[in-house]
Amino acid sequence: MAAFDVTAANRDELREAFRALTDEARRLMTGEPYEERDEAFPPLHAGTVGDRTPKADLSIVTALGASLFDDRYGLADRKPRELVQMPFFPNDRLDPARSHGDLLLSLSADSPDVNIFALRQVMRVTRGEMTLRWMVEGFNRRSRPQPGKAPARNLMGFLDGTSNLDTSDDDLMRHYVWVARDDPEPDWATGGSYMAVRIIRMFVEFWDRTPLAEQEAIIGRKKESGAPLDGKREADIPRFDKDPDGKITPLDAHIRLANPRTPETSNNLILRRGVSYSRGFDDAGRLDQGLAFVSFQRSLESGFIAVQRRLDGEPLEEYIQPEGGGFFFALPGVRDRDDYYARELVEP
Repeated sequence: MAAFDVTAANRDELREAFRALTDEARRLMTGEPYEERDEAFPPLHAGTVGDRTPKADLSIVTALGASLFDDRYGLADRKPRELVQMPFFPNDRLDPARSHGDLLLSLSADSPDVNIFALRQVMRVTRGEMTLRWMVEGFNRRSRPQPGKAPARNLMGFLDGTSNLDTSDDDLMRHYVWVARDDPEPDWATGGSYMAVRIIRMFVEFWDRTPLAEQEAIIGRKKESGAPLDGKREADIPRFDKDPDGKITPLDAHIRLANPRTPETSNNLILRRGVSYSRGFDDAGRLDQGLAFVSFQRSLESGFIAVQRRLDGEPLEEYIQPEGGGFFFALPGVRDRDDYYARELVEP
């Protein structure tokens, strides 16, 4: 993920930046080769993966921050209704150098060198209109998603993303993820999604000294299998209604606060897309590792923010520290060769 400050002088330049970004993203994701140029000029590609993007399941999600809708480009009246600069939540220690931004690119592929190549190519064609603000390089073990099961473990050793929304279920996605035409949002936002990004450091050495029983009580799942504490398999649905006093799953366990599974909280589900990161170590010799948490939701208020409020004061806070990220709005997809990112937003 790479966040940028937009430096375009006016809306015309902004529009051209979105066109260039779209064209380059299309070339990268389709593997279209780059033209050869006279050797007196710099080549059109970095060359780190050859003259075209290899097959690597590359995807590029483009999202906008609230700051893009200030008075620079005349877009204030087109801002998504809930899009604001991410506030400080309890336990946050947000670093301004790793937070917010006008535009966020989320690049994912089977291989990190493809992500790096794609980022360099995108920055090459937008260097006059965008400057890098912060970035985080994440990783996950690749596996085929299965309904109800997590695709990977996080750096605390627990399966991360169990009971996620099934992206193949169109009804679920329409209800929880995609902004609909009848929502109180600007027309251009239809088909987009609010995107919450949290750079969450994990104090892994402290966690590694914590007894297994305490770790499982904090999370609410068994570490090896991923099963809820009242179940046997990862995909088992926890029955919190059968455990009202928290004798099996503590009332302040992470999964119980995040999703209490009650009728009152049934509209707070989110689509998670977190990845682990490692940035070396700090001045105290502690590993600087954690989770780059991402969620997509039709509404920030009923999605991420509602969940985050319930997590306030959870025991897990002793082991983590949110240090960056931001709120963004993921743009609707590009429909055809004549379309481009944010066209309906930036055109008169």
